[in-house]
Amino acid sequence: MTRRILTVFALLASLMMVSATDWYVSANVGKKKNEGTTPEAPLKAIWSALEKAAPGDVIHVAQGNYNGKTSCGWILIDKPVSIIGGYSDDFSERDIAKYVTMLKPTNAMNATKPAMDIGTVGFKMWASANDAEKIKGMTTLIDGLYIDHGDANSYHATKGKPEGVETGMWLEPPAKGNTENPSINSAEMKGKTGGNLTIQNCVFLNASNYAIQINHFEGDVKILNNVFINSRMQACDVLSANAQKGKVNFEFAYNTVLFTWSRTSEMTDMGFGVRANANINSSIHHNIIGLSVLYGFDNTKGDDKTKSVELDNNIFFLNKKGDAAITISPNIKPFFVIDDAWEDFEDCTGIESLEDNESLTDPALFKGVIDETYLAAFLAASYSETTDYDPNSPVNEFRSAFGMNQLGTIETKVSMYCNRYPADNVLKFFGAVEGVGAQAVK
Repeated sequence: MTRRILTVFALLASLMMVSATDWYVSANVGKKKNEGTTPEAPLKAIWSALEKAAPGDVIHVAQGNYNGKTSCGWILIDKPVSIIGGYSDDFSERDIAKYVTMLKPTNAMNATKPAMDIGTVGFKMWASANDAEKIKGMTTLIDGLYIDHGDANSYHATKGKPEGVETGMWLEPPAKGNTENPSINSAEMKGKTGGNLTIQNCVFLNASNYAIQINHFEGDVKILNNVFINSRMQACDVLSANAQKGKVNFEFAYNTVLFTWSRTSEMTDMGFGVRANANINSSIHHNIIGLSVLYGFDNTKGDDKTKSVELDNNIFFLNKKGDAAITISPNIKPFFVIDDAWEDFEDCTGIESLEDNESLTDPALFKGVIDETYLAAFLAASYSETTDYDPNSPVNEFRSAFGMNQLGTIETKVSMYCNRYPADNVLKFFGAVEGVGAQAVK
């Protein structure tokens, strides 16, 4: 009887796989009224395919810019599907660098924010533990998307604008500079997921918050072969929504992560490339993680006893405070790969492996790829405060006589903060360093 039941389940699973539908989307030649199930009659919008698709379906997306339902600037994924970008208009060829599938919202689209807290690509695949059980073991794939918040954000016209950098500093809402709306201030990819999630071969540029922030209930999260450039706060943050240790496996591999800023212009909070969180088995390997305002890898959040961390074969460079950081209560201890103390990092609770990490020895590998003007300005980026307080000024003497608080002024100066990174050569980061970081997509 047991064998018969297992056979029935296997048959049902194979039927589900056979019945999966391929959907085709093209912003340039697609039409809303098309059937969408053949390359010859594609739909025009990703959201249209998502509404029609069933769990397990595959959505193929051609080159072009996709702005969400009614041009709202975001799309919502509420079922396990595969979204694969980088196709030519006729779907005869796939090349993510040649046929760019882009989600690049404008500042005007910030007026139509989603009701729930999701990113430009949002996931809503569970609301409670019971919902999460339904998608356990199912697969979601995001492959070959290019997400850029550069036009959605608001930047100061002159403040924090180094010579040669195309914008001034990023402005936190409600400030809005010369734009109609404040900055988007949400992750580029965010939401609640479960089962097996893979995000690969994507570009995350000018993220106004996190680039990826995932709250995963149970299963595997694989972030593979992506390019993260100019993320505010953090490039990738995967959290466990399950209170049980080890229910989430997180692999962060072959990614290039550069220019990660902090939550505020004071540059003292956040500013990590990637973080290991509580109750997660984290495998972080073969990445290039550099130019973080604070640390390349952060291990300072959550109970280390609930973590299992493998940090191997990564290249770190020019992270300002440290290549990695841990908590030695009550303080935070930074480490650089080149320091003798790096080996001590392996003795920390939860660190299972710390092999073959190194510091970049040949910066010329990024010659012609990294924007040199932006790089020079970032390395010199600073924040300062000037206080002007005179207790004997006429105003303060008057206020003191009446028992009022005395007044002073604080002037802040920011040389640069999360300015827009130019998009010209971002795709050249794929394959810039052989064997480590994002590799060329074949």
